Amino acid sequence: MCLLVFAWHSHPEFPLVFAGNRDELHARPSQSAGFWEDSPKVLAGRDLQAGGTWLGITTQGRFAVVTNYRDGLHPVSGRRSRGQLTSDFLQSDVSPQAYAQRVETQRDDYAGFSLLVGDRSALWYVTNRGNGAQPVTPGIHGLSNHLLDTPWPKVTRTAERLKLLLDAGHLGNHTLLKLLKDRSPAPATDLPDTGIGPELEHKISAPFVVNDRYGTRCSTLILMGTHGARFTERCFAPDGRALETRYFLIEDN
Repeated sequence: MCLLVFAWHSHPEFPLVFAGNRDELHARPSQSAGFWEDSPKVLAGRDLQAGGTWLGITTQGRFAVVTNYRDGLHPVSGRRSRGQLTSDFLQSDVSPQAYAQRVETQRDDYAGFSLLVGDRSALWYVTNRGNGAQPVTPGIHGLSNHLLDTPWPKVTRTAERLKLLLDAGHLGNHTLLKLLKDRSPAPATDLPDTGIGPELEHKISAPFVVNDRYGTRCSTLILMGTHGARFTERCFAPDGRALETRYFLIEDN
């Protein structure tokens, strides 16, 4: 995941409104979102190279997503896969707070990351490049490959548009997926300096990245209600063409 925006406890029906794009090498093998055979309560995609996931929810209303932290062109690898941070939480019964605080003690085991873990009542953020674990406050937030709410152009632009949709009551698959389709790069004067050079910064500064080697692999929407959840995933080819869209509805028993 390289761009996500979400509204936390800001909507009367949905405690969590989430929209995000996963950017990754197109050659890295992965499985589309679905319920896991070895853990049927988990709904998530799967990284077939390292075994974890970038994003998922559960039938009990748990939620987790991880993004990489951009450490220049040659980041140091971690001893453990960052995708394990999300899958371990989704398969556990540990509270979001306790899990985030546990991850903070293991921060040196991973390459740079930002992690969100939560349920319908609590949402926690933890990173190994900032101030550790902290609760997320109600409101609209954005995250890319830096710290939570770092005002990168694509984060700020997409979060502002999510607020407009919320204010207008236009929360549907069409409007939220359109929010994530923006392929306009940021002006050169607004680009962050993350050590990868201005040319590459410009190429990946759009909310939706099109590139034959590395780009947006899928867009995901989550509307987490008080008694269930709606989950949508749309996958893309390297040229940006939509390949398939998967819809899931979870209803509490």
